Amino acid sequence: MKLTYSPLTTAAVIAAAFTFSSCNDSKSALTTEASTATEAAASAANAVATTETASASAGPSAPDPASIPANRIADAATITARPQVPILCYHQIRDWRPRDSKGAKDYIVPVEQFKKQIQMLADSGYHTILPDQLYAYLATGAPLPPKPIMLTFDDTDLDQFTVARPELEKHGFKAVYFVMTVSLGRPRYMSKAQVKQLSDEGNVIGSHTWDHHNVKKYQGEDWVTQIEKPTKTLEEITGKDIKYFAYPFGLWNPEAIPQLKQRGMVAAFVLAEKRDPQDPLYTIRRIIASGYWSPRTLHNSLVNSF
Repeated sequence: MKLTYSPLTTAAVIAAAFTFSSCNDSKSALTTEASTATEAAASAANAVATTETASASAGPSAPDPASIPANRIADAATITARPQVPILCYHQIRDWRPRDSKGAKDYIVPVEQFKKQIQMLADSGYHTILPDQLYAYLATGAPLPPKPIMLTFDDTDLDQFTVARPELEKHGFKAVYFVMTVSLGRPRYMSKAQVKQLSDEGNVIGSHTWDHHNVKKYQGEDWVTQIEKPTKTLEEITGKDIKYFAYPFGLWNPEAIPQLKQRGMVAAFVLAEKRDPQDPLYTIRRIIASGYWSPRTLHNSLVNSF
């Protein structure tokens, strides 16, 4: 039987947000007693092996979006016409509790279920990619690895570091973590040091506002409070530019896009709704990986949704 995916309603998203707010090694170098030339060759081979391992984890390297000339960036129609890359959105990775509502369980993936989902992606031959790769593909048609997928995590929950991170590492997967800065260091949320570690390990840190306030309601200084200041905070933590943004609840409006552009964001992510034909790079689609989904259901949802 063919399983289809039904996009989650805004009401379910808001309900889940309420719940959330309350709650290689590379092989050792070969030893040799050969000449200096042989040693150099072995060293070069080892470097190639290391590069190939990194490539298998997150696909081919991609240029910084800022380095791509404007005349090489495709128009909106061309970007929209390119096949979409499957993107999953996770929130909490923990076992369900008696007080968790039926709606909230869509956003809470039990630990063993999460492990099975990630194992299915690995067994199915998916290769994780990161936002710079996605941007280069959409904007210029740059190649991607076979069966690309992007894994994203919203809201800074601690279990993303303690549970999801080691599970992804088993498979050489990398991910994007959209951080809500108000929660940094609070109980059950990641610390600044953990966010930096994720970044240092080759994952990407993106912005998810200061306190998850709905972008459609921003006025005046809200753009500074919710976008500008959190971006600076994350750049100070990671030592890297913050270029990607995820809308809280997946909700956006056309007024938000120039504000994001002014603050250095080169792309932004919604949820399951359609992309905007005028600004597809600022309305990139994701689907929520439901806590109810078996690995088979997740696979079918990926196939049917992108």
